[in-house]
Amino acid sequence: MDFFKLKKNNTNILTEIYAGITTFMTVAYILAVNPDILGSAGMNSNAVFTATALASVVGSLCMAFFANYPYVLAPGMGLNAYFAYTVAKEYGWEIALCAVFAEGIIFILISFVNVREAIFNSIPKNLKMAVGVGIGLFITFIGVKNSGIVVADKSTLVAAGNVGDIAPCLTLIGVLIIGVMSYYRVKGALLWGILITYALGIGCELIGMYQPEKSLIPEAIVSLPPSVADINIFTAFENVDFSEVGFFDFAVILFSFLFVDIFDTIATLIGVSEKAGFIDENGKLPKLKKALLADAVGTTAGAVVGTSTVVTVVESASGVAQGGRTGLTAVTASVLFFISLFFSPIFTAIPGFATAPALIVVGLFMMDSITKVDFSDFTEAIPAFLVIVTMPFTYSIAQGLIFGVLSYVILKVLTGKKKDVNIVMYIIAAVFLFKLFV
Repeated sequence: MDFFKLKKNNTNILTEIYAGITTFMTVAYILAVNPDILGSAGMNSNAVFTATALASVVGSLCMAFFANYPYVLAPGMGLNAYFAYTVAKEYGWEIALCAVFAEGIIFILISFVNVREAIFNSIPKNLKMAVGVGIGLFITFIGVKNSGIVVADKSTLVAAGNVGDIAPCLTLIGVLIIGVMSYYRVKGALLWGILITYALGIGCELIGMYQPEKSLIPEAIVSLPPSVADINIFTAFENVDFSEVGFFDFAVILFSFLFVDIFDTIATLIGVSEKAGFIDENGKLPKLKKALLADAVGTTAGAVVGTSTVVTVVESASGVAQGGRTGLTAVTASVLFFISLFFSPIFTAIPGFATAPALIVVGLFMMDSITKVDFSDFTEAIPAFLVIVTMPFTYSIAQGLIFGVLSYVILKVLTGKKKDVNIVMYIIAAVFLFKLFV
């Protein structure tokens, strides 16, 4: 254990193992949610479960051995929604997976230099905060839609569903369960919320109150992991038709993945590292490049087996709060992700109404960034507001980014504040303009 430098970090084996278990419990909901979301894009949800677990194992091990940090990696919420409901919906999951793979390769290349940090620093703070809020609303909208709380309407586009039906009713109960558990700081509240809602659904099925299209009762408890042959990057390359997506469309897709991943990973690393006491006196995070490289390798490996972008999960803070300070925490979580591979019948049988409570509450968690948006300056407030509202209203994270960046640049120029806009923002705005009108 000398590799992890436990004594130097004022920790021990038992503390690190307990911290790893805690982090796994708080993030394991992704094993049910990610297959549900990517499955809606036409991918085999059973295979996505395997890909999700494998990507989490690889990414977390990379973080442990590259940077010796107690952070866990897994497919990121928000990016999986963009993958499924924006890119795959228009171009197919094969294009989306190729974009994620390309993003991972680019990240590996630029993780050795300061390009990633430079891109992050070029985007104004208000837009950074707004992106998280917009994605949160988008994820929440997906949750209420998947559960039937919100339904399509010819006159008003959307309307309230019949919450007296079992599915939306159980989703609302699930939200309350997660809320109560979160209030009492129960570890793994999101996962427990999903499992309890699922169990209630099974109970309703058994007593005849609910007749799902497919039985909620799994055929087995333990099995060998489903194959990823149908969804891996090699299958995607074989079936992809790049003629369906133009160069600039693919560039916007790729940039959107890059943009959100940059903010997600760096913001999470900074926030969790502050709680862990890793930030130095100059406000910098030691071994940042190694941590970013772990994220990049995790994303690439995830794309190879067939899942969306892998990120450092904010739930890592739960393990840090339990005393996790080294990569042994991440190794422990990765072992648990590996073990979960053999419980795929349970995770893949969980229906959309049971995962919806987690989506809704994750959206709530992402809303706190709105308090950091400066609404006193209209040249800052309007772009941020457009990002927030257009992501859920257009059902597209990319469109939200486009509206936000373009309005920011135009407002700053028209109000004589063009000095607030750096050259990178002008370049990004030019690419977006070309995308919109050409």
